[in-house]
Amino acid sequence: MINIAIDGPSGAGKSTIAKAVAKELGYIYIDTGAMYRTVGLAAVRRGIDTASDIAGVVSLLPEIEIDIKYVDGVQHVYLNGEDVSSLIRTPEISLAASHVAVIREVREKMVDFQRELAKHHNCIMDGRDIGTNVLTDAKVKIFLTADTKDRAQRRYLELKEKGEEVTFEEVLKDMEFRDKNDSSREYMPLKKADDATLIDTTGNSLEESVELIKGFILERI
Repeated sequence: MINIAIDGPSGAGKSTIAKAVAKELGYIYIDTGAMYRTVGLAAVRRGIDTASDIAGVVSLLPEIEIDIKYVDGVQHVYLNGEDVSSLIRTPEISLAASHVAVIREVREKMVDFQRELAKHHNCIMDGRDIGTNVLTDAKVKIFLTADTKDRAQRRYLELKEKGEEVTFEEVLKDMEFRDKNDSSREYMPLKKADDATLIDTTGNSLEESVELIKGFILERI
């Protein structure tokens, strides 16, 4: 199987770009962030304070079953059989996802799931520690980034298009928090793998970024 790892901070366009490139290459796209968002959603629904109640989150893990299915080529994420694809994209769940993602037991459960998927499919997988931890032998490794304000503006417009009532300042603050949280966590922090290529998409349109990443991947596979 050919596995491609794309890491980078929140809002760098990893998911959108990886999804588009995977479709063009005929690979499956695995959004690892969606898995952590799903755990975050489960915890929030249970009334667990994801920022402080680590034991509460860990105790919930045996009750969480996550599944990923493709419907007409579109990835859907399921929590215990319920399609939660749209519910996990709110700012509240983004913050919860960042909290639960620093918990070792959560990451271990998600990583096992991610590796199992990669064994059976040519895939593009994006996240924070794909190249450094999940798929250390990936054929291609990319660290995708962009200026913080540029990333926040992209996320803000994305949320507004979905009808979310948010301000740019709120999105920027959330992004800065997630950057710090992801990079400073003790277990498997966000960082560029030694054998990954850094690609900065600041100022690029989506189409430009997709073509850039697709061309880079094709050169190497």
